[in-house]
Amino acid sequence: MPKKIILDVDPGIADAASIALAAYDPAVELLAVTSVGGNVPASAAAKNLQAIIEFLDPPRLPRIGMGTAPDGTLPITFRQVHGIDGLGGTPLPVAELRSQHPAEKVICDIVRSDPENVMIICMGPLTNIARAFRRDPELPKMLRHIYITGGAVNARGNISPCAEFNFYADPVSARIVWHSPCTKTLVPLDVTNKILLRLNDLEQFPDEKTKLGTLLRSMFIPAIRAYHQNYGLEGVHIHDLITYIAATHPRLFETSEMTGDVEVKGHITKGMTVFDFRRLPELSYSIDVITKIDADAVLDEIITGLNNASEQMEKRV
Repeated sequence: MPKKIILDVDPGIADAASIALAAYDPAVELLAVTSVGGNVPASAAAKNLQAIIEFLDPPRLPRIGMGTAPDGTLPITFRQVHGIDGLGGTPLPVAELRSQHPAEKVICDIVRSDPENVMIICMGPLTNIARAFRRDPELPKMLRHIYITGGAVNARGNISPCAEFNFYADPVSARIVWHSPCTKTLVPLDVTNKILLRLNDLEQFPDEKTKLGTLLRSMFIPAIRAYHQNYGLEGVHIHDLITYIAATHPRLFETSEMTGDVEVKGHITKGMTVFDFRRLPELSYSIDVITKIDADAVLDEIITGLNNASEQMEKRV
C-alpha cells in the first residue's frame, strides 16, 4: 500500500528534486505539497512550488498549500547557493493561483480526512507544522509520522556555529513540533553532511535531453559551483533529498531515541538542538534521531528514483 505523504518544502533545489521523486514514486501517494519560507522568502517559495508542480505535471495533482512568513522575519536566505529565485536561476513559467489555500489548513484537512495514515516530510522551517498544531491541537496524535530535516547532534551548525538553518530560521516553531505528542524522526546534519552530490554524479541523472534531466542540471550545476566558491567543497549537500529517502526507505538508516530541546532565545545558540546524554537526563522531550546512513545506497535510490520519474514524464509528453 502506498505511503500517504505531505511534503512541506521551501524550494530550494533539493526540494524541487524531492517533489519530482514523490510525484512519480509508485510507493507514494503524494496528497499535498505545502510551501514555507526558508531558502527563499515565503512568497517566493509559494511561487516556486506552483512552478515546479506545473513543470512536473504529475499524473495525480497534489493539493497545494501556501505558507506565509513566520511570526519573526527569516534571518537569512541561501541565495548564494540557490540563486536569487531559489532554483538556481532556472526560468520556470507559472500561472499563479488566484485562490491560495493556507498551508496549515491544507495540512489539517488532509490529516483529519485519514487519521493515523498520513506522513509529513518537512524540508524547511517548521512554521506550517506548528501553525497546524495550534489550529488543531488534536492533530499531532492523528499523524502517522513526521520526518524533519534539521538540527545537529555532534556536528557544527551550517548557519551559525551551533545551529542548523531550518531550526535557526524559526526556532519557536521547531520547539513546538519537538514538544508535540507525535511520532517524529529528526534527520540531522550529522548524517545529511555525509553525502555530497558532485558533478560526476550528474552523469547518472536523467539524460540531459529529457525534460527532467534539463531541469536538474540547470539547478544543480550552478549550485555545485556556488558550493565550491562559498565553501570550498566539490559538491552540494542534498539534505532534503536524504530526508525523503529516510521516510520512504528507512531500512537504509539507523535511529536512536534521544531527549533534548531547541534553544529559542540564545544570542549565539538560537536554533541549537540541545541533547541531554546524562545518565539521568532532565530534558524530557524525546525524539528519534537518525544516527547512521548507508550513503552509497541512499544516493543510488535518489538517482534511480529521478530516472524513474524522468521516464514517466517523457511518456506523458
